[in-house]
Amino acid sequence: MAGQDKSLRSSLGRVRGLGSAKDGTSHWWAQRTTAIALVPLAVWFVVGAIAHAGAPLAEVKGWLGHPVTAVLMLALVVAMFQHARLGLQVVVEDYVHCEALKIASVLAINGAALLFGGFAVFSILKLAFGG
Repeated sequence: MAGQDKSLRSSLGRVRGLGSAKDGTSHWWAQRTTAIALVPLAVWFVVGAIAHAGAPLAEVKGWLGHPVTAVLMLALVVAMFQHARLGLQVVVEDYVHCEALKIASVLAINGAALLFGGFAVFSILKLAFGG
């Protein structure tokens, strides 16, 4: 039996290099964690937006520039973009069958989330620090 592969993977799996990526559980937990975080953050944001509807611009800037509001807004934006990124990645991985298109799509999703999330974070920080 010397030289025999004792792994539990099939011959085809060994040839293709396929197998468990050991990545699904952390992805699942990250998606659930961001979803749970988004519930109170979204409620807080909607209530705050309704409370400031029709208010003068200076008042809205003051509200958004307050440290507690800025931190909650940052948490909302980060959780929202991370949750969207994870969800779109799952859709692409499940329904796009061309490997090159799948990789390109996931890279585009990650890039867009980073770019637009970065713009949002920058804007919040600019308001918070009096910009």
